Amino acid sequence: MAASPLGFWWLPPTTVYACGIFIIAAVYIGFSVADGRPRVIAAEIGVAAAFVVLAAVAITEPACLVVAGLTAHGIKDVWQHRSHFVANTRWWPPFCATVDWVAAAALTIAMITGVVFN
Repeated sequence: MAASPLGFWWLPPTTVYACGIFIIAAVYIGFSVADGRPRVIAAEIGVAAAFVVLAAVAITEPACLVVAGLTAHGIKDVWQHRSHFVANTRWWPPFCATVDWVAAAALTIAMITGVVFN
């Protein structure tokens, strides 16, 4: 995740990171559809929509919003893992939280060291 802008060199890094936020959030829509419960599907669509809005704002705003989005998504992953809100996601939330937080940490370090993202 932290190196994803290398694959999309023609886009600003913040745009690539912001798109990554809603893509990883949208994965849970697929898990909720596999779960099949309408309440779970509706909740996951709502959460993914919130991350899409955050990502859209993060495209033109400071990169710290990307870090906030990744951190928030990691927190959502931990909640998902503890609550088992979506069935059959035993291994995915801890994996995704780790990816989110490592990427957030890498971006934070990059910002502290002076890397410009926009």
